[in-house]
Amino acid sequence: MTQLVIIEADGGSRGNPGPAGSGAVLIDAQSGSVLAEVAIFIGVATNNVAEYKAVLAAIEVANEIVPEAQLLVRMDSKLVVEQMSGRWKIKNEGMQQLAASMSEVIGGREVKFEWIPREQNSKADSLANEAMDAERSVIRKYIGSPDTSTIDVITSGAKSVTADMEYNPELPSSVRAPRNVTKKLTTLILVRHGRTLLTETHRISGRGGEDPQLSEVGRSDAAKVASELNRVGLDGPLAKVLRPEVIVSSPIARTRETAEVIANQLGIPVVLNEDIAEIAFGDWDGHTNQEVAQNWPDLYEQWRGDHRIAPPGGGESLEEFDARVQRGLLDILDTHEGKTVVVVGHVMSIRGVLRTALEANWPSYWRTSIAPCSISVVRFWGTQAAEVTVVNQTNHL
Repeated sequence: MTQLVIIEADGGSRGNPGPAGSGAVLIDAQSGSVLAEVAIFIGVATNNVAEYKAVLAAIEVANEIVPEAQLLVRMDSKLVVEQMSGRWKIKNEGMQQLAASMSEVIGGREVKFEWIPREQNSKADSLANEAMDAERSVIRKYIGSPDTSTIDVITSGAKSVTADMEYNPELPSSVRAPRNVTKKLTTLILVRHGRTLLTETHRISGRGGEDPQLSEVGRSDAAKVASELNRVGLDGPLAKVLRPEVIVSSPIARTRETAEVIANQLGIPVVLNEDIAEIAFGDWDGHTNQEVAQNWPDLYEQWRGDHRIAPPGGGESLEEFDARVQRGLLDILDTHEGKTVVVVGHVMSIRGVLRTALEANWPSYWRTSIAPCSISVVRFWGTQAAEVTVVNQTNHL
């Protein structure tokens, strides 16, 4: 039985952050036989993330094929070696998450970390480049006799592997989209707030109304969407998206509370934007649609068919609201150009952003479903180009 297994691991990123890959080779220290090779494509990430994920994937393979062996991890990343050896503090939130995942995978087995010069880590480096070149992941396990005559190849088999998706980290993905953009890519992750008691009873709740806080189920949903967003840039369906750097929230209570839950998970700041607050419904606030139709029958029907008509008592027309949301969107794109931004808003403000991205007409406001704590993703290059990536994702709930 193998007593000691050497893991040589490396990771790379073409752009840092940019398309990234992780590579690792598992070697029987006694015989020198290669036990397994790991090449993982992880999407857009930094070098440090790729290096951490290389070790994580390698230890997962070791747990399967040599569960009793001692492990010696050798790599040319001083950061990972010193942090996992406990000599350097891990300050970055994303690195803390990966280090915690690695500690969980290691469990009670004996693992040591050792720094080696880059030129001694060429095999792991070539595996990381293999993953980046192919944009695919593969694990090759050499099982059977010591001459490695039996090979078990698993494609896309590691936990950190993400689904293939068309994604250009710099330009819009479609060949028909503009290519002469000069603005940096700004990615907006649009999140509707969690449920309130008014949401649960199907009552209208807009700007200037009762301003309810999240209900118990609303707080639970907010925690779930926060956990999903914490995977952005690391794994899951948004692994290729850069990590969020800031949260922009509507100032209304339910959005602020949802944003705070997300901020606590991601460790990033929240700033408020008045222009992305929900549309004002005036006297209709707190009523159901059926009650409004009964109490204001003529105006209600006129309002449903005309984007220029506002509800009574200080309500906003759809035309007025749309102008406000576009102003708020432009401010976000200008202030946070080149970043990934979580935008916590409302049904109508999220629909407004989607309308702009698609250059759609007024009917787009009532043709898109936006569930509480759903995720939608839109990429903007200022006002020069846009790309809708995700709409109303709710599988995390």
